[in-house]
This record gives sequence, structure tokens and C-alpha cells, in this order.
Amino acid sequence: MTQVPGCVLCDEAGGRVVVQSPRWRLIHASEPGFPAFYRLVWQEHVKEFSQLAAADRHACVDILVTVEQALLRHLQPDKVNLATLGNAVPHLHWHAIARFAWDTHFPGAVWAAPQRAADERRIAELTARLPALEADLQSGLAAA
Repeated sequence: MTQVPGCVLCDEAGGRVVVQSPRWRLIHASEPGFPAFYRLVWQEHVKEFSQLAAADRHACVDILVTVEQALLRHLQPDKVNLATLGNAVPHLHWHAIARFAWDTHFPGAVWAAPQRAADERRIAELTARLPALEADLQSGLAAA
């Protein structure tokens, strides 16, 4: 597997690992104010999605669909954001973020300026639901 020294996603997990396979890992990212922020990280250092073999590209999309469906089922967000940027970290990864009308940045991107104060009660309630979500993700992604 190709690794690049100094790449944060090669050198470390990038968050708390929820599910890991030989080709990818799903992590829970610690992003303040966004308790349902996950990243799908390709294990090998690949910069662009098109550099993956067709079967690997299809597998990634299937994993993202599974993650999105679990977020919808367990958390009932107003929207799920799926994004792959990689400008700051050029290691193939996707962001899967459950978004809520009450979150600090909604409807803007999580990287935009905040529009309101954090609702700590709702964040805590949402955080309490993550273990069931993650158990579902572990069983749903076991065969992926």
C-alpha cells in the first residue's frame, strides 16, 4: 500500500475509527458543533477519485450510500452533506455530515462562518444517538 510520509491521513487515523477494512476506513471526526461528522478515508494514498479502479470507485459510492442511509434513519437530519475536497489534505476522503436547521452554520457549509450560537442541548441529544448509529454502520459495512 502506498503511503506518503507527512500526509496526515497516511500517518494517523484522522479520527476515531468506526469501521476499517483493508481498503478504507470510516472515522468519526471530532468537529466541534457537528457531532455527526464522519469521513470515509481510502487507506492507500490516492489523490483523485478517478485514480481508483472502477470496482473500488463503485465500492466507495456504495459505502457512502450506506453511511447516508444510516444517518437519515438514525438522526433524521434536514440534509446530509457528502463532499470530497482534498485541497488541504490531498489524500482521497469523503465527508459525510448530518446537518440540521439548528446547527451553527446551516444552511451554509460547515466551513463557512457560523450563523448562530451552538445549541448545546440538541448537540448532546444527537451525540447520545451516535452509538446506535455506529453499531448499525458496523453491521451494515461488515461485508463491504
